[in-house]
Amino acid sequence: MSADAVEHFNMHDAKTHLSRIIERVERGEEIVIDRAGTPVARIVPLVRRVNRTSVGSLAGQLDLSGDWDSPHTNAEIAADFGMSS
Repeated sequence: MSADAVEHFNMHDAKTHLSRIIERVERGEEIVIDRAGTPVARIVPLVRRVNRTSVGSLAGQLDLSGDWDSPHTNAEIAADFGMSS
């Protein structure tokens, strides 16, 4: 997106219309927030690298050892979090 196409909002308008600004960013726009006419922040859409919404999307990418759910392993994890099993 070119710098000319980026819309600027002053701080007050950004606070007042944050929900609308976020909706625009979700659609792919970039927004710049100004304080006293000086740009101080740029709001850009986050790019999701992988959409893992389906069952089995990690198939073949995880390797769980045979004892991953053993009482001993569970006790070690509980101890790491200050819990008793």
